Amino acid sequence: MQDIIENVLIQTSPTTNPKLQILKTHFPECFDKEGKLLVDKLEQSLMGGGGGGEKLEFSKESYSLNWLGKSYASVLRNEPPTTWIKPNHSFNSTHPNSQNFLIKGDNLEALKLLKNTYEKKIKMIYIDPPYNTGSDGFVYTDDYKYTPKKLSSLCGMSEEDCKKMLEYYSKGKNSHSAWLTFMYPRLSLARNLLKEDGVIFISIDDNEQAQLKLLCDEIFGEENFIETFLWNKTQTPPSASNKTRKTHEFILCYQRNKNSEKFIARYSEGGDAPLWNETNSLRTLVFPENYVKTNLEDGVYLKGKRDKIELLDDVVVKDGMISNRFQLRGHFRWKQETLDDEINNGVLLIVKSDTFSIRYCRDGKREVMPTNEISKKDDVGTNENASSELKNLFNGSKIFDFSKPSSLIKFLVKICNIAPNDIILDFFAGSGTTAQAVMELNAEDNGNRRFILVQLPESIDEKKSKTAYDFVKNTLGKDEPKISDITQERIIRASKQIREKHPEYQGDLGFQVFELEEIPSELAEIRQSNFEKINHLFANEDIDKMLDIEAILQSFCLYDSIPLGAELEKVDLGGYIAYKFQERIYLLHQGFQTKHLQEFLRKMDDEESFCVGEIVLLAYCFESARRREIAEAISYYNKKSRELKIVVRG
Repeated sequence: MQDIIENVLIQTSPTTNPKLQILKTHFPECFDKEGKLLVDKLEQSLMGGGGGGEKLEFSKESYSLNWLGKSYASVLRNEPPTTWIKPNHSFNSTHPNSQNFLIKGDNLEALKLLKNTYEKKIKMIYIDPPYNTGSDGFVYTDDYKYTPKKLSSLCGMSEEDCKKMLEYYSKGKNSHSAWLTFMYPRLSLARNLLKEDGVIFISIDDNEQAQLKLLCDEIFGEENFIETFLWNKTQTPPSASNKTRKTHEFILCYQRNKNSEKFIARYSEGGDAPLWNETNSLRTLVFPENYVKTNLEDGVYLKGKRDKIELLDDVVVKDGMISNRFQLRGHFRWKQETLDDEINNGVLLIVKSDTFSIRYCRDGKREVMPTNEISKKDDVGTNENASSELKNLFNGSKIFDFSKPSSLIKFLVKICNIAPNDIILDFFAGSGTTAQAVMELNAEDNGNRRFILVQLPESIDEKKSKTAYDFVKNTLGKDEPKISDITQERIIRASKQIREKHPEYQGDLGFQVFELEEIPSELAEIRQSNFEKINHLFANEDIDKMLDIEAILQSFCLYDSIPLGAELEKVDLGGYIAYKFQERIYLLHQGFQTKHLQEFLRKMDDEESFCVGEIVLLAYCFESARRREIAEAISYYNKKSRELKIVVRG
């Protein structure tokens, strides 16, 4: 019984560094009793535990980017979210099955909430963060109300240094240090969401480009840097500078794990491309009989080394085709599975000479790699085009400054070969350009790429942006105009415009809206005290007002890796409503009694389709006595049947 009760876990979101958790899992002997990493012992363990005789070399020299607040930024990255996420049912009912999502809330909080479900699930990230120009409104805003003493214990800085830093940031700074502290936790979390071959593009100007490059080298690894693209942002550069007229902005590109796949900007008509590529690994490819075309004369060609490629089998040529199955060894850009897929899709393969340097051609088109300059030649527009695009959507009103043209995002999506059902994430959504770009591409090529956008519901300043303020207030009927209102409306209007332009497209042009809301301070305090104060909640008549069950349920689902928009089953346990997804059931309401527990166990015994492996209880709704009753009943049940796990969570 004691084992079962001890297994009734009190869980909040993880508060520890995930990288440290990996080390603890694999090297428990390298931590002291207080959980501190013993670096020297780790080094000794690595040196002695290889088993293969390999010699490990440790470098004592390193280069890193440091700034005031870096340790603080690491703390912010690892702290649990302070918000719940709630579906907007009134809006979502119009597109209940859509797999596109707009999240309204702070993007650092959103990334923390998404990290369990979407880890290694995002193929592409595009962000256009604040540039820290001094006039773009950027000030450091992350505020977790740390005391110097608390922060010192978390990040290892002295209390005096923590005090100075907190005072500095509390004044709202837009320095390099503040900008880096703002970006570091967001990019760190974003990297974990990328697939192994996932790519991130970050727009920036020269105010922070140098710092951003060093920061990304640290987070993504210098070896995973792809390119600094130059986007031709304007055809009419201002002459405000007394030295130069600026026509370009930067787009930094990194891959989670850089591979040999090429970016393809477009296909040129006619011609073919070599399958051989010096930088790729040495591979052996098998080609089927009567598939590869050739200019060679009829006859037999003997196996052997032929210039850069080795022919592993004798080849028979007849009537312009290689009639037998054969193998080639060389530095090929494709693996065997890629070759097989291309053949299934009808790729043309041709051998033009007896060097057997095989070439390929897709539908008479040849792949063209992009250059590092993105401009009109790539069918990519400028800031002027972006303004026209928005005016067209919003009936001539200029409601948003500095947006990017959708053609730019479409170009970036195209070059990194987004596959069906891949997800594109933009957590600085702004006016919603990324959503429009994804939907337009899908309509043009009958695709089904998906997007997740995050935008802070930041108030629109009536004095600085009167047109936008008046539009949201008067046209959309919002009493407190927010930037996220424009994001949402832009996606709605773009979707309608795309549907009218491509009536034949039957794919997903809808989206669902989710909103972040602060966890009530009293509940947050209880979470931080590991629920020691939980029982006094039951004497509080206002507990129901504190608990937003919809938001709690959605947040728990994300914690348990259940994707946004997933449909949960409502389960009636004799008058008590629970929520079930696959083999996990959530008990989140007050009033759970013995009769409800009995009904749950009856369903487990009598209904074959009712299969549960884990019960999640909302801690605030279950007193300790009720939790013990459930634990005892489950303990008895486990002895005669299957294993059930109980989790208590706040």
